[in-house]
Amino acid sequence: MDLNDKYVLLTGASGGIGQEIALALEVKGARLILVARDKEKLEQIRYSMAKPDRHDVLAADLLTAQGREVVNSYAKEQLRKNKQISALINNAGSNQFQFLAQRSAESIEREMQLNLMTPIALSQSALGWLKRPGVILNIGSTLGSIGYPGYTAYCASKAGLHRFSEALDRELDGAAIRVLYLAPRTTETELNSPRVVELNQKLGNRSDSPQVVAEHVVQMLEQETAAKWIGWPEKLFARINQVFPRLVSGSIRKQQETIHYFINHSSN
Repeated sequence: MDLNDKYVLLTGASGGIGQEIALALEVKGARLILVARDKEKLEQIRYSMAKPDRHDVLAADLLTAQGREVVNSYAKEQLRKNKQISALINNAGSNQFQFLAQRSAESIEREMQLNLMTPIALSQSALGWLKRPGVILNIGSTLGSIGYPGYTAYCASKAGLHRFSEALDRELDGAAIRVLYLAPRTTETELNSPRVVELNQKLGNRSDSPQVVAEHVVQMLEQETAAKWIGWPEKLFARINQVFPRLVSGSIRKQQETIHYFINHSSN
């Protein structure tokens, strides 16, 4: 996809990764619709960009059906104005580092809703307003391929998002809409509490800046790569886990005492 002058709808635009994706896409000439709950923060981001008048903001709580309908109605209005959206990036997400037994049912439902059900719902609605040829890009995680202690719901939601993306891309074969999946490893954003950052440092887990993720987002959109994992050796572990899961289980077992310590002392 040539991004120049294309309208791109980006959810989770007020987060660390979302802001960098917006900046990277602007460099390529894209026109952004920045979506998040906090309109004031979205406006701050828009006016920090080089050409704010080329972009728009849309305040919507994607955890609610009403918020998702706000996005759907906006996109249909753009269609009527001949400003059809060419790409949807489902970037909004959340995680909570905690034992499953310690979590509330409500917190699990919210995480699954935002990470999995919301991208599914927005992708479904996009089939009615996305310009063809067009692209849907779902932002997943390496943990969608590697079950990791303390992130049970997050792993489940991102694994589901991967298979959803794969299935819908195959379902739309020949329909001029590609559905892509990008799986970053740990990224340096506010989603990770100080204790999680400390855990990753203790275990020697590497992380990427939001700018690195944004660069991969641009590359995927331009090249329409079906699926991509970021980071070495994490993407290797993701492959190994599919074929030899016992090897990965053994590696994580060696980390168990440290992981449990940080979960028990986490502020989440």
